[in-house]
Amino acid sequence: MAAGRDHAEYLKELIGNDRHVDLAADGVTDYFNYDNDIKKYPIDTARLKNVVEIVTREAGWGKKMPERSGMGLAVHRSFLTYVATVIEVDVAKDGKVTIPRVVMAVDCGTAVNPDRVKAQMEGACIYAMSACFFGEITGKQGRIQQHNFDDYPVARMDTAPRAVEVHVVESEEPPGGAGEPGVPPFAPALCNAIFNATGKRIRALPIVHTDLSAT
Repeated sequence: MAAGRDHAEYLKELIGNDRHVDLAADGVTDYFNYDNDIKKYPIDTARLKNVVEIVTREAGWGKKMPERSGMGLAVHRSFLTYVATVIEVDVAKDGKVTIPRVVMAVDCGTAVNPDRVKAQMEGACIYAMSACFFGEITGKQGRIQQHNFDDYPVARMDTAPRAVEVHVVESEEPPGGAGEPGVPPFAPALCNAIFNATGKRIRALPIVHTDLSAT
């Protein structure tokens, strides 16, 4: 927003030219890479940009949104897998946030069971949504206050996204992870969507503590 650029185009520009990131040239000698050979599983900017292009196309990125509605985008590589997420939000005047639609593109290399990959990404949405909206552990007088799901809420049917679309990239690359990688892009995509809907930046989670009501 500050750059005055479309988020998706600006993001792809920041990722840069198609390449395998040369960590040694950047002075990185101890990159974890999930205990896998960086030559077999390089950091591939082409794959990163590709999931951005797929998810924005499938989500209809750039379409006109109603008042206090917005779309947000984020992309991430983890567990050797590339995931881009677009989230649509509606923010009521009282500040309640609902998610009509989540669109994800995942490149996990060779997908042996694409239906299982989709199920894992759908589950990642619910897990991440729970953390974004409600996830909080607090202490009082040396004791943790949360005990079970009665005082540590998670996303349920009435708060879950109304639609989750997962687009699995066909690939002959070695297989990567297909569970956790769906989690990291969710929070930034959600917060970007809320900003586009309300003009308010969220700097701390869970969002339940942020006043998003119309002023």
